[in-house]
Parts: sequence; C-alpha cells; structure tokens
Amino acid sequence: MGTKYQGTAAEIQALNAYIKLTRAANSLLDRTNHHLGGFGLTTSQFGVLEALYHLGRLPQVEISRKLLLSTANMTTVLQNLEKEGLVCRERDTEDQRYIQVSITDAGRTLIEKVLPAHVAGIVAELSVLTGEEQQTLAHLCRKLGLQGR
Repeated sequence: MGTKYQGTAAEIQALNAYIKLTRAANSLLDRTNHHLGGFGLTTSQFGVLEALYHLGRLPQVEISRKLLLSTANMTTVLQNLEKEGLVCRERDTEDQRYIQVSITDAGRTLIEKVLPAHVAGIVAELSVLTGEEQQTLAHLCRKLGLQGR
C-alpha cells in the first residue's frame, strides 16, 4: 500500500519508496532477529555482544554510536548484559569519563553459539536477491545512510 498523501509527483514517489523501505526493513529485522529471544537476548543486546566479539574492548559511547542507540538506552542494555555476566564495564584508567566494555567468556560462548544461526538466517532471507542485487541494495542503503553527514 502506498501513500495516501496528495502531493507532487516527486513527493508521492519519495513517500512510496520510504514506505516500502521501512516496511521491508522492519519485516526483515523481525524475521532475522526472532530467534534471539530463544537465547534470552534482545536485538540491542545481540548487537553489543557481536560488536565486542569482533572489535574487542570498546568505550560505551562508541558502542552507542555503532548501534545507533542513545547513551541512556545503551546504559540499560549494558546493565542487563552485565547482570547476566555477558559483559563487564570498567572506568578507563586514563580518562575516567569513559567506560570501557569487554565481553566475558560467557558472552563469547553465547555469541559463538548464536552467530552461526543468525548469519544463516540473514543469508537465507537475502537469497531472494541475486548477488548483484545484494550489492546494489548495500550501495543504495549506504548512500541513504550517509546522506547529510
């Protein structure tokens, strides 16, 4: 279903593209992240564990930026992960304003268990597109994401 907005042709075209993009992204995220609940993880918690697993120890503010989460939301996500023993937070020894976050052994074990199924689900969902279409989609999403920077 497209827009019901009665505007110019350019406005209607942009709104229709936006609606389709938003619906597709939300639908894809729901399908690819649904299994995380079975591991007791939210999408944000998985994102934190995945970032720390691949990038190593990071300042809390950098994790927030990478995952596009507010610092307040990130604090809550990290508190819950810390309660579960999946991450640990420490004040930076050189700059007390920063909190460094590390993945624990338990967090590493969990992400190594979850990640293969997660990747397989993404590959399966995107298999409706050819390799070239996936590259085009990635390029267009990057172009939209960098708009205004």
